[in-house]
Amino acid sequence: MEVLFAQRFVLRQSGIAAHWPARDLVEGVIQKVQDFLWSRITQGAFAKGDTEVRDLYERFYKKLVLRDRSLPRPWVFTTNYDHFNEMAMDRLGIPYANGFSGVVERRFNPASFRYALAEQLDVASRKWTAVDAFVYLCKLHGSVTWSEDNHGLFPIREMWPPIESKRMMIYPTPAKQNSSLGSPYADLFREFQSRIVREQSVLMTAGYAFGDEHLNNIIYQALTIPTFRLVIFADPNMQGEIAKLRSLRDPRIWIIGGDGPEEGTRAHYFNMIVEHFLPQRPSDRVDDAVRKVLSNLVPAKKDGEE
Repeated sequence: MEVLFAQRFVLRQSGIAAHWPARDLVEGVIQKVQDFLWSRITQGAFAKGDTEVRDLYERFYKKLVLRDRSLPRPWVFTTNYDHFNEMAMDRLGIPYANGFSGVVERRFNPASFRYALAEQLDVASRKWTAVDAFVYLCKLHGSVTWSEDNHGLFPIREMWPPIESKRMMIYPTPAKQNSSLGSPYADLFREFQSRIVREQSVLMTAGYAFGDEHLNNIIYQALTIPTFRLVIFADPNMQGEIAKLRSLRDPRIWIIGGDGPEEGTRAHYFNMIVEHFLPQRPSDRVDDAVRKVLSNLVPAKKDGEE
């Protein structure tokens, strides 16, 4: 893809008519690759009624919002284009900010990342408190639900169902570093940087192989802060950037992965992280205890008994 993008740039700048057929050919190949990615994102098993992934995201957000009130609200940064995060939070009734404001026409407004949701405790004394179960969602590479029009200062719209025209996505090529310099991506990357380059911040990565140069630069900048912690869920034997991070032997960098508790499972897969690494909900612990007591009280059925 990097070669194709470079060729397209050169051919677009050329004023020689003999180069136009080659330009059209290259643009056609790029369009086919982008169409393939779009179809894989929007026409997967979930589009045919499979809810396994969506249910997993719901369990993730149920556990994520179980935080101490003194802690800041969680931020979720993702490079995925799909909308499993939004669907899960909508179904759970978890309020979230994703950089868009409005109802009928939802448009990108980075100022919304500065907003918080509060509930009124006492009407008479005007007492307010921030809502605990609130999440900030930042889609660094865009989304299938984003499109662009010519509406002045806020040209990026969030539309459902997704439409193919004027897709706002950074495609997986080495050119992502340059693509992320324009709006709205510059605003999103600025939020990412401002959140992790802070004292006492912790970044947990899952499913990220450190293949994005722009993101890596921000993460490496955060490592210059003594109180920053980086938790990586990945194959410990992976080469590339993760191998370089492992070779640093920095106690602030944790790499978690390998074989899971059962045969054929991997500890760094998303489902293992949700089920075994995130804290269990208090209600789940109560339900487990009740089931254990009932199983001990009810005698096991003998063969032939109903």
